[in-house]
Amino acid sequence: MSQVHKVPRNFFAVIIGRVLFLCLGVWGFQPRVHAETLKAHYGMTLMGLSIGSAYANGFVEPRSYRIDIGMRTTGLANLVNSAKGVASASGGMSSNGPSPANYANTTSNSEETRTIRMSLSSNAVRSVEIRPEPWDLPARVPLGESARRRIVDPVSALIMPVPPSQELLGPAACERTISVFDGITRFDISLSYSGAQNVEAKGYAGPVVVCAARYTPVAGHRPDSASTRYMSENQDIHVWLAPMPETHVLLPIHIDIGTAAGELAIDAAEFTLGQRR
Repeated sequence: MSQVHKVPRNFFAVIIGRVLFLCLGVWGFQPRVHAETLKAHYGMTLMGLSIGSAYANGFVEPRSYRIDIGMRTTGLANLVNSAKGVASASGGMSSNGPSPANYANTTSNSEETRTIRMSLSSNAVRSVEIRPEPWDLPARVPLGESARRRIVDPVSALIMPVPPSQELLGPAACERTISVFDGITRFDISLSYSGAQNVEAKGYAGPVVVCAARYTPVAGHRPDSASTRYMSENQDIHVWLAPMPETHVLLPIHIDIGTAAGELAIDAAEFTLGQRR
């Protein structure tokens, strides 16, 4: 029987969810710009079979943001490992993008429940609380102080601000590397422009930009992990970003990831934007 590699949980937290994740951000806010809200629901499928769902709710204001996300497995996935998680992030906005202040994440499966709380300032970690700590910490790549600076948390990691001088649905939406720290592991997500598509979901129908994504572990991971190695070599990851025109921001509306078990897809059934005054 061929081995089925597990996709690292921290990866979803950043690429989605990770819609899982979703967060909002913006460059060059002007006082006249209205704050925007997001309400999104996602279905998760593997080889076309439903395996779970996820949601994202939040807002972004000229100088602040907050996003709450959640996911859970359902159906056939629960026969292998029932999993669920919730996460939230809040912070301020600057000309350089999001500057998170607080991050919290609780995940659980059939074996354990783990909670991570992190406070940050100026894109650097001030404190981290992990309960319980991973049992295999001695086997992981050590985390230096540099791994805790110039980073965002996994929820804020999907903030996709575009400079006002650049086309919102052009190559500038993708050309970036996001440095992420989730309290345990430090990794990079590199995006590159791959084209455009049209989508239709409740609340949004229109063009989106498509980015190819690469996952690069930096520290805090196990160098002997087969799943981490598989994902770092995976060249079949794409993120589709939908625009928030009022704040010149893009958010994930679709994600597809090639895995050893088939294509994992995270697709928005609802993607509703509103104004928050």
